[in-house]
Amino acid sequence: MGQMHRLLPTSAILSVLGLAALMAGRAGAAEVAISCGAVGIEFQLCRSGAEAWARDTGNTVKVVSTPNDSNERLALYQQLLANGSPEIDLFQIDVVWPGILADHLIDLRPYAKGAEREHLPFLIDNNTVDGELKALPWFLDVGLLYYRIDLLAAHGAQPPKTWEELTNTASRIQEAERKSGNAQLWGYVWQGRAYEGLTCNALEWIASHGGGRIVDEQGAVNMANPKAAAALDLAAGWVWSITPPGVLNYAEEDARGVFQSGNAVFMRNWPYAWSLAQSSDSPVRGKIGIAPLPASEEGRSSAALGGWQLAVSRYSRHPEAAASLALYLTSAAEQKRRAIEGSFNPTRQELYHDPEIVAANPLFAELEPVLESAVARPSTVLGSSYSRVSAEFWQAVHSVLAGEEKATPALEGLQARLERLSRRGG
Repeated sequence: MGQMHRLLPTSAILSVLGLAALMAGRAGAAEVAISCGAVGIEFQLCRSGAEAWARDTGNTVKVVSTPNDSNERLALYQQLLANGSPEIDLFQIDVVWPGILADHLIDLRPYAKGAEREHLPFLIDNNTVDGELKALPWFLDVGLLYYRIDLLAAHGAQPPKTWEELTNTASRIQEAERKSGNAQLWGYVWQGRAYEGLTCNALEWIASHGGGRIVDEQGAVNMANPKAAAALDLAAGWVWSITPPGVLNYAEEDARGVFQSGNAVFMRNWPYAWSLAQSSDSPVRGKIGIAPLPASEEGRSSAALGGWQLAVSRYSRHPEAAASLALYLTSAAEQKRRAIEGSFNPTRQELYHDPEIVAANPLFAELEPVLESAVARPSTVLGSSYSRVSAEFWQAVHSVLAGEEKATPALEGLQARLERLSRRGG
């Protein structure tokens, strides 16, 4: 996250964006430039959707590839927007960026004319800053619990509803399987590296215990409480027990590698891992299921909200055309196409019941209860301070997981640091 404010040379920006090509517009029609991610077939689907809009409207479109690393992408966006650059009209932004970039984005509500109400309400809430809709939801991610169907069946277990059940079930199966010769098996893998992924995991633990979500809706810090401490103490107890010590450096792909190789009973990850774990060369193909993440005995399941949105630059020369493209790409028809062709999770609840989508992605039929439990990181209320607050949070959590501090003093220290930051205007 420390790279977020690193300025890029102008030559590098020009190289990345290919700005000369942006000027090749057709006379008499608006030319709209959209930034798209390029992971897997993401860029291909973005381009085909944007080109379909161009054919329908008579406009032209330029699809701009941006860095896959989200920190680098945000740094590029911030530099372009800070300079008032009109060269990108429509930005693909992370779910935690509306508050960070709000001052540079237009209000899309007048263009949507009520169409925003067709999306999941919590996404619209997340994308609304000071009453203005800064982005339209495009596709989403939520945290999921993956489990080995075969191992649970062999040991007479069910998918856990609580963290205590997960801990006990993972421990029991791990011990029994190791005694039977499966020495590499671990009970539970997740993302424990000191980065934004740990913020997501820890927020799920704490929110599901009723311990808050770093700050409340008014921006007041609410971390120094017994429920949050209990959640972190529980997670710290997994390390070396049901979780390999290497988890302290795991990101998403590290956890998936262990689980997909057949060496874990449970895994926390995003929906993308489903299709990979079910691929033809996967050792666990046909042996996995998904469920909502567990909760405490008194709490409720809380899945961290992830995903991407479309936002129109305040400096766009063609805001109306850019908003039109955003509405087209986030429409039900386009989200259905993307769900079927690329397994991108829609932001419209009714699409999770669409027979064609469910036939192509059986996983989608099981996601609805997870969507209902989604919890957003407090990026909207924190605005430009979110990145600093998240870094303070994941560093404190990591110190607890690594055994450097106990949860209660670590959270008290975090509370004090965040309150000082708040008093300084941060």
